[in-house]
Amino acid sequence: MDEKAMRIEWLGRIEYQTGLQIQNKRLESCLSDGVETVILLEHEPVYTIGRLPDKSSLRNADQLPYPVFEINRGGQATYHGPGQLVGYPILDLRLRARDLHHYLRELERLLIDLLADFGIRGVSIEGKTGVWIEDRKIASIGVGVRKWVTMHGFALNVASDLRGFESITPCGISGVRMTSISSELEREISLQAVREKLIPHLYRHLEPASLTNL
Repeated sequence: MDEKAMRIEWLGRIEYQTGLQIQNKRLESCLSDGVETVILLEHEPVYTIGRLPDKSSLRNADQLPYPVFEINRGGQATYHGPGQLVGYPILDLRLRARDLHHYLRELERLLIDLLADFGIRGVSIEGKTGVWIEDRKIASIGVGVRKWVTMHGFALNVASDLRGFESITPCGISGVRMTSISSELEREISLQAVREKLIPHLYRHLEPASLTNL
């Protein structure tokens, strides 16, 4: 195997700060050695928000039940926690199309294809980054870029417990309803089952040839 081929790394359940440190290490490795990695994990309960002047999506920030991290990605507040499959692709867009919007749309297509494996029809909505089931949001996407190398990524709700979202305005969209794979199927689906089906889609959508043609 080419030692610089895109790697997929499963970290299990970890604290957000630990995951962020690993992301930064993999980003430095990509910049220096060209090693690309897709980090997969689930987080202990946490809220994140992009570095924006308007933080109203956190509502009463000093009364939130979990820690808040302000990070270098686009977008308003979201929740991460157990039962959510999080993916952080550390990819060099110089090897692909140097187009961040195209990359965001490719992440949406990847997740839509994954949901189809479970018989769920996901869609993208113009002007609302992420993946939706009709008017219900099932996956959030927010990325950062440094010298055309990506970090952060997507969070797909798998388990039916979505209470962590109730204390914020997810993605700054008033009245948004969150959903999950388990909620849509009306039975609990394991994170492992989703992760196993996700991996082929990561290679199909994110390797350089997949992201070259606009």
